[in-house]
Amino acid sequence: MNGAGGDRGFATVWGVMVTTALGVVFAVVLAMGQVVVARHRAGGAADLAALAAADRALRGQADACAAAARVASAQGARVVRCGVDGEIADVTVRAAFGPYAPEVRARAGPPAAVP
Repeated sequence: MNGAGGDRGFATVWGVMVTTALGVVFAVVLAMGQVVVARHRAGGAADLAALAAADRALRGQADACAAAARVASAQGARVVRCGVDGEIADVTVRAAFGPYAPEVRARAGPPAAVP
């Protein structure tokens, strides 16, 4: 076996290796994209739920947290924790997207008084 006979199938092996490597890179990029989408979805739901809770904060914690739960549910998320202190609402939301379920905390209320 001299010359070119010993290299038979060499390009096929390299082709398979390159294709596999590209597949792995694509899978990692896709997974990172899902993580980013899940985080943004949870962040948006948390912000909207906190605003809804702050809007009803003066009616009591039960009413405020119920409003937050309705808004979070409409966004495809669920309220994990909800608290109201005066006019400030503090809400933590979990939004599942694929295998990822990040939790995001948001606070909302009136701005502090300027002296």
